[in-house]
Amino acid sequence: MKMISQRELRDANAAVMDEVERGESYIVTRRGLPIARIVPLAAHDTELRCVKPAKARFTPGGVRRVTAILRTNEVLEDLRGER
Repeated sequence: MKMISQRELRDANAAVMDEVERGESYIVTRRGLPIARIVPLAAHDTELRCVKPAKARFTPGGVRRVTAILRTNEVLEDLRGER
């Protein structure tokens, strides 16, 4: 198991994840103290399986457009008051 600092993990995240995918394990350190372990998932590991897939993305096309009664500069002048 390799040791890697949090900063090294941040800087080389893609390379580290590639190694984990190939079976390598890491212990992540912060200021020299171990804080996490990164290990590959077993093929039969179902702990992280998707139970409920994400819903369709929101598209604002069906939202009704609202028109303001006051103009923006009128609202700003009211908010600023007499300075």
